[in-house]
Amino acid sequence: MIEGPYFVLTVLGVLGTGLVAGVFCGFSTFVMKGLAALPPAQGVAAMQAINVTALTPAFMIVFVGSAVLCAVLAVVTFVLWPDEGTAELLLGSALYLFGCFGITMAANVPRNDKLATMNAGTPEAAAYWPSYVSQWTTWNHVRTVASAAASISYVLALT
Repeated sequence: MIEGPYFVLTVLGVLGTGLVAGVFCGFSTFVMKGLAALPPAQGVAAMQAINVTALTPAFMIVFVGSAVLCAVLAVVTFVLWPDEGTAELLLGSALYLFGCFGITMAANVPRNDKLATMNAGTPEAAAYWPSYVSQWTTWNHVRTVASAAASISYVLALT
């Protein structure tokens, strides 16, 4: 069984990846649907505001901190190669680092950056909005599942 500081890192991995999964699940299940139901100018303005406030320390500590923690867990697992939980720890780290953090950087952030350049009330923003919502939400589903699966994988490593 995993023990000591390694146990603490794994429990923190469960907590961090699980919290991120919960945030993304909320966006996938009701936030984006609510924003999509608004007139485009209001939806765009609301999402632009959300994207700015998402960069606050509270969320970034959990989101980026979980990525750092997953990377540390992967390195420590490769170095120590424990008798139990190795596959689960490496899988959990890969799921979060690539399926959540990587997808965020490759798919969601570029869409957010493009949306940020638009004035909410313009025809350009109104034309982009439906595609933004659809594509952003699709990729958000992926990172929701990846984060939740990472959390489950870490839990399995502890059992």
